Amino acid sequence: MRSYIKIYGPPILEAIKALEKVAIDMPEVCIMDQVIQRDLSPRIARDLGGDTVERFEATVPGFFMQRTGVVVPIQRCHNLISKHGQKLGEYDFFFEWHKEPEASQLNELIGKIDEALKPLGCLYTITTK
Repeated sequence: MRSYIKIYGPPILEAIKALEKVAIDMPEVCIMDQVIQRDLSPRIARDLGGDTVERFEATVPGFFMQRTGVVVPIQRCHNLISKHGQKLGEYDFFFEWHKEPEASQLNELIGKIDEALKPLGCLYTITTK
């Protein structure tokens, strides 16, 4: 199950970064967004089980540290980024749930998104299916 986010802004890029920060502290989800999908290739292949990449910036922790300034715990590196980027479609971002979420988890996610996007002035829609 995924919770798809469509952002209405500007600043869309800042909103995507804010949503990435939300996901780091939510171990029950992995994520995909337009920026990760574009940069996914060999940059973070090592952490996703692909070819070895030497530079720190090319790892999942390096990718998020460079983009958001947040340190990603090593245990989150292998389950933070969804392997289903092609499913973004018309959306800017999605949270993919590792198991079907309860209503309280969806409400918690909405609250965290509201809090993260409020300072940016962005509006959004969320569709969970």
